[in-house]
Amino acid sequence: MWSILRAALAGLLYAAPLAASAGCPALLNHQFKGLDGKPLDLCQFEGKAVLVVNTASRCGFTPQFEKLEGLYRQYRDKGLVVVGFPSNDFRQELQSNAEVGDFCRSTYGVQFPMVEKTSVTGDGANPFFKQLATSANEAPRWNFHKYLIAPDGRTVHSFQSQVEPDAPNVMAKLQPMLRK
Repeated sequence: MWSILRAALAGLLYAAPLAASAGCPALLNHQFKGLDGKPLDLCQFEGKAVLVVNTASRCGFTPQFEKLEGLYRQYRDKGLVVVGFPSNDFRQELQSNAEVGDFCRSTYGVQFPMVEKTSVTGDGANPFFKQLATSANEAPRWNFHKYLIAPDGRTVHSFQSQVEPDAPNVMAKLQPMLRK
């Protein structure tokens, strides 16, 4: 009897965040597990500018972590969140989520949210990245592809890997989205 009640209670507790997500824009209505093992519901970023980046620890673009973290620290109080999506789709990511997290924190001081390793391209891409690719009409061709989601949760701008996170064309889209 207690096991049935515990299972029912656990089901209710798990369903509560999903029910709260009902008003969330479809693009942000996704849940992931963070590198820290905690749940990460993208609906919590509704109304914010969200810079989504597929990352890899062993890529020539990996130093972009420094600028991503700089943007996050500079603008998080003005409504920017950066979310990293480690991926081994291009065979340049570390083995375990723990290794990825340790590398990002110790090498670049990353504090912005990062999810567990996931696929971001092709048929195996996670549903969020499939939606981003469709919305922006461009899928990642390499690591450190960036998508900037406007606070409306619908408008998506796409920037290829070689575009630095603080490049003028990125900032021209981002600045108007920030709170004064």
